[in-house]
Amino acid sequence: MQIMLEQEARIDETLYEPSGSSDARLVEAARQGDQSAYGELVQRYEQRLIRVICRFLRDVDLSEDLAQETFLKVYSRLDQFDPSRRFGPWLFRIGVNLTLDYLRRKKRRVRWSLFSDRWKDRNPDPSSADPRKVLDIQQEVHKVLQMIPEKYRTVLILRDLENFSSSEIAAIMHRKEATIRWRLAEARHRFQYYWGKRYGTAMPENYTPIETPEKDHEL
Repeated sequence: MQIMLEQEARIDETLYEPSGSSDARLVEAARQGDQSAYGELVQRYEQRLIRVICRFLRDVDLSEDLAQETFLKVYSRLDQFDPSRRFGPWLFRIGVNLTLDYLRRKKRRVRWSLFSDRWKDRNPDPSSADPRKVLDIQQEVHKVLQMIPEKYRTVLILRDLENFSSSEIAAIMHRKEATIRWRLAEARHRFQYYWGKRYGTAMPENYTPIETPEKDHEL
């Protein structure tokens, strides 16, 4: 199970990661009306935010639209940002919530198509003997992910596919870190359980998920 998630997580691992000037200084400058400071924050986080949203939607164009909406909402709420906290988790919390709200509102399933035309146009990795095998694994991973309730699936995506720390996920989801660690363990068990049922591989010993109705916004 972990191998499958690690293979999926390696997609676009070279995307820009935030570094350099202090986020807090840029936020403060943006609050004072410096649009170039906010533009730097957008440039710093844009690609990863799109990637995170795309983990849930599997649609690049729609992910870009929701990322733009996120940055607009964040800009309008800069006066609510607590400068004693980190800007990144606050930004991703707004972005993830917008994404989940979109999925709930439209009552849509995550699309099975793995990439839009933009992704398909990328040159294949020459080190991969058969890229179709990688795509098959990615698609199967996401089919199984959709079998996991949202509050567990969200933690699993953020931790095992996007490599956020437990403390960052706690800030994004506004939950205690202990709760995040428990949900992550449960999510991994569920992934292994459903993968095993679907593909006949080893399942967690003496484990059966307890299915309870999900409540909207129960993150």
